[in-house]
Amino acid sequence: MNREPTTIARSMPPMTERNLQSAVLKLAGFHGYEVRYHTKDSRGSQAGFPDLVLASAKRGRLMFRELKTDAGRMRPEQKVVLEVLGSCGQDVGVWRPADLLSGRIVAELRGVSLK
Repeated sequence: MNREPTTIARSMPPMTERNLQSAVLKLAGFHGYEVRYHTKDSRGSQAGFPDLVLASAKRGRLMFRELKTDAGRMRPEQKVVLEVLGSCGQDVGVWRPADLLSGRIVAELRGVSLK
């Protein structure tokens, strides 16, 4: 039976942020990102700092990404940090499980825009 990805996605339980992070870290490693940083315990860290910092010398890329479930909402502090990093010329964004299914995450790791 050949099913469309959106049909399959609708039949699956929602992906947790932890599962998304695990998938993204594996993909980042596969695509040559030598630095794959995530804070295991954010207590003591600045409020709103993104979940992931990904860097690849080969690709000449530094990325800051906040991870959210498909229904997750950004806190005001998270929005401010991403806005400030973006205004400093950094590559920032929010990734959700839907972005994994659509191919957006892989495209951005490769440096390709799907827009």
